[in-house]
Amino acid sequence: MSDADASDLRRSPLHARHEALGATFAPFGGWEMPVQYAGTSTGDKGGVVAEHTATREAAGLFDVSHLGKVRISGPGAAAFVDACLTNDLTRIVPGKAQYTLCCADDGGVVDDLILYLVGDDEVFAVPNAANSAGVGKRLAQVAPDGITVSDEHDAHVVLAVQGPESARVLAEAGILPDTGDDDLDYMAFVDVTWNGRPIRLCRTGYTGEHGYELIAPAEGAEALWDALLALVTEVGGRAAGLGARDTLRTEAGLPLHGQDLGPEITPVQARCGFAVGWKKAGFWGRDALLAEREAGPRRRSWGLKATGRGVPRSHMPVTLDGATVGETTSGTFSPTLKTGIALALLDTAAGLSEGDVVSVDVRGRPLECEVVSPPFVASHVR
Repeated sequence: MSDADASDLRRSPLHARHEALGATFAPFGGWEMPVQYAGTSTGDKGGVVAEHTATREAAGLFDVSHLGKVRISGPGAAAFVDACLTNDLTRIVPGKAQYTLCCADDGGVVDDLILYLVGDDEVFAVPNAANSAGVGKRLAQVAPDGITVSDEHDAHVVLAVQGPESARVLAEAGILPDTGDDDLDYMAFVDVTWNGRPIRLCRTGYTGEHGYELIAPAEGAEALWDALLALVTEVGGRAAGLGARDTLRTEAGLPLHGQDLGPEITPVQARCGFAVGWKKAGFWGRDALLAEREAGPRRRSWGLKATGRGVPRSHMPVTLDGATVGETTSGTFSPTLKTGIALALLDTAAGLSEGDVVSVDVRGRPLECEVVSPPFVASHVR
């Protein structure tokens, strides 16, 4: 990456903290973000596999401040958002979050995002970095009088604490409140105060592990990062970059926009129909999606698990008996399973089902893979 290219990228308010940890950076969604961190002088090599394993076994601390932050407020704000995005916001109550999709009229996915339902008159949206301005602009263009769509991208950081020790970390930090139960419900959020600063804490994440995401003011975020990293380290965890986040989410079978979802890949094809309110009167792309669901999609997302040595990556042809039947959308080495895995769009006409064997063209070499239903590893989000 040239100096000119780097100067065009945005940086997290915690960039200096990542530099101090020896992070390797890469552009992602218009941001320069940490991919992985260096090891230590005691012989710890660091890197993606170590960060992945720490998250699966203890806790990982991620800076995902590149994610967007958009506030929609005003009388009837929730009903307005519900009429635009795919999922049925009336399924949840204030204090809950929901995964949803912003679709174009043809059913293609503009973005996938999390909505925080604050109340009838306020919704807080967290879209992907590259699409944040686009989603906000689409909502603002059709917002009725009295409803404001505010881009708050620079006002907040977003941190994720993920893994089986995540609740312990946040409890010891004084952030996870005593609710009378052991924990927050999955996808529930609360607004708390830590060291005089507001934090929105939600029981969610994108790793397949028990975890939380924290939305906090950008100003003074260094103190929050330092406190969390110290506690994460105490329980055997570590800071983790976007490299580990990608291997974790792929093992969990979670789609990445721009690869497994996108303008050319609909929710029906990507098996994201659970995030569509099929009985709603209207939302962007409704007619096209209903028609596709009725007719049946021409292709559908599956998991592929390598049975031999090799690692599938995105955009590799998938063949059956020499005929091309699809293409991988994401692919990586699974640190948990110690083998290559991929998500792929496979032609429904091929009649493939779980347990079938296909071949992935890995740079001219065939790699035999078993067709499986994601996730590749057991989910612990609940």
